Amino acid sequence: MKIKAIIAFLAFILVISSGCGKTDEPVIEERIVFGFSQLGDESEWRTSSSNDIKRAAEEAGIQLIFDNAQQNQFNQIKAIRSFILNGVDVIAFSPIVEGGWDNILMEAKAAGIPVILVDRNIKTEEEGLYTAFIGSDFFWEGVQAGKWMVERFGYRQGVVRVAEISGTVNSSPAIGRHEGLMEVFRDNPKFVLAFSISGDFMRSKGKECMEEILKAAPDIDILYAHNDDMAIGAIEVMEEAGILPGHDIAIVSVDAQRSGLEALKEKKINCIVECSPYIGDALMELVFKIVNGEPFPAVTYIEERVFTDRDDVDSLPVRP
Repeated sequence: MKIKAIIAFLAFILVISSGCGKTDEPVIEERIVFGFSQLGDESEWRTSSSNDIKRAAEEAGIQLIFDNAQQNQFNQIKAIRSFILNGVDVIAFSPIVEGGWDNILMEAKAAGIPVILVDRNIKTEEEGLYTAFIGSDFFWEGVQAGKWMVERFGYRQGVVRVAEISGTVNSSPAIGRHEGLMEVFRDNPKFVLAFSISGDFMRSKGKECMEEILKAAPDIDILYAHNDDMAIGAIEVMEEAGILPGHDIAIVSVDAQRSGLEALKEKKINCIVECSPYIGDALMELVFKIVNGEPFPAVTYIEERVFTDRDDVDSLPVRP
């Protein structure tokens, strides 16, 4: 009986020892591989967006494959196809224009890779070609710009003439920001869009556009620029022409990046509707939820604000 008891005791110790050995072994978890195609680096906003996504991925421990498409849709499609061939866990991209994505997204769907739209939206012929959207409500931004114009200029007698420097043609921010403005104008017919031209979200083109505006519609009351970079380019042209920006011509911009906020403090810009590029953390959270099979929102809008030249400068956000 004693021998049997000793054998049983030794067997118990062996089981306990082997169990402890297993818990001491390191658990190796595979990193999420995330492919992201940025449309380019055309503006201060876009650079901030790229940097924030890179930071957030590193802090979250996600392996990021980052591609800069240099404002070329073909480059974006090529990058997305490369992500598919490399078998990444999730694909995301900021589409340069709304149309032309169906074929490449069908390839991603066939490969079973979820796709997130970042910052900009698209139009597709088939349902279910992308998994989620995260970014700004561009129509809301246009409405806020129009509301400020009505609040500041609604007392004036006669027509209020507005010139618009829009973003990239057929891009969702350019479409949304224009349509939001026109929605407000429909209810306020004294406000007239006297001239509209695309500046492609670039500061250099903002300058070129402002030169065209001064030739075609020199008597405008308000300039509406779809981003801060184009507004800053327009300000440079105004100042060279002896026009006081923010006084002789009121300026409404979208973004609230560092250069725009500085111009707002100097009262060269009168109103800025925020469009935040700092969505990296929310994007990584969305990636984790999708990969882990957790519930996630199909659409995530980033909370944004409106800043004016009458705000306390100390209350304005500080941008890197």
